[in-house]
Amino acid sequence: MNYRIVLLLPLLGLLLNCSNKTTKTFLFIGSFTEGKPAKGILVYEFDVNSGALQLVHEEENTINPSFLKVSPDGRHLYSVLESQLQSNGKVAAFAVDSLTGRLQLLNFQDSGGRNPAHLAIHSTGNYLVNSNYTDAGISVFKINANGSLHKNHQLITFQDSSIVKGRQDAAHLHSTNFSPDGDFSFGQDLGADKIRVFEVIYPTKNTLQLEESGFITIKPGSGPRHFTFHPDGNFGYGVAELSGTITAYSYTDGKLEYIEDYLSYSKKQDLYRAADIHISPDGKFLYASNRGPEEDSISIFSIDKNTGRLTLVGHEPTFGEHPRNFCIDPSGNFLLVANQFTNNVVVFKRHSETGRLSKLQKELAIENPSSLQMRTYGE
Repeated sequence: MNYRIVLLLPLLGLLLNCSNKTTKTFLFIGSFTEGKPAKGILVYEFDVNSGALQLVHEEENTINPSFLKVSPDGRHLYSVLESQLQSNGKVAAFAVDSLTGRLQLLNFQDSGGRNPAHLAIHSTGNYLVNSNYTDAGISVFKINANGSLHKNHQLITFQDSSIVKGRQDAAHLHSTNFSPDGDFSFGQDLGADKIRVFEVIYPTKNTLQLEESGFITIKPGSGPRHFTFHPDGNFGYGVAELSGTITAYSYTDGKLEYIEDYLSYSKKQDLYRAADIHISPDGKFLYASNRGPEEDSISIFSIDKNTGRLTLVGHEPTFGEHPRNFCIDPSGNFLLVANQFTNNVVVFKRHSETGRLSKLQKELAIENPSSLQMRTYGE
């Protein structure tokens, strides 16, 4: 027998195994269930070639799972529960089957306040931060080895206000984001027109806590809502709900330095309700969602990689009302929008060279969709 053939057989088997390796991309959808138990979390398999979607899982008996977050390794999904109710909300942990997309509930914990609105996970994957909107607080949870949540070990609450009556009579933490280096966290306080700055500290080896280290004052009446960092880590961008503006910052060692404000809407409005903000994986374009009543759109900006400044590319209608949330798929080739008031999720093709969006025929009918997360498995 030819010894060269014998030696090559294991290598051939390895190459065949690699070539047969398949990847799957899943879309996780959270929603408002009108305060009643329902199939509030849906999972779809996403075709990265056509943008088609196929339902693979429905999570029953969930109440208002209005915001979702996939863990950095993709093995777990976390969801707020019982948001927008008069009692404290919850945060739930699910295991994700990477082959089927099915979820398994691991446990849930009290959120530490009413109306949990946003979740962020530290880059280590070991800690989760929840933002409570109504009771204006931040709760910190240890993530156990199996992905379940330990009860929160830190709760920070705030009392503050600003100038817009009815919306800013009290502090409202709408979201919290860790810095790219994981050493700081930034909380968007819609009710106080402040970005609250926290240093990440470790009182003990296995306990992460947030220590307040100041705040950044936003223009009165702006209502900061969501925030995102550039993939390079040098810039950050916030979207303000009440002023409909996007603010660009440079970022260095826990400090955000103001660059410029940009109107997210195509024209001035009597009422602004800007919502979500994301940057394309290649770092070239920024997108923000604008809710009506007069305009429901996605604004598109190009990003100057050297200065962080934005240049308006254009606006794309969302083909539905109240685009509360959207996401860009991991490949960067598609953008999906959750239109809450018209109960639909719309799929757009994203053109990587221009940043422009083209609506596809693919569309989902979902009751009150409010949060979208995507993850590719098997890479």
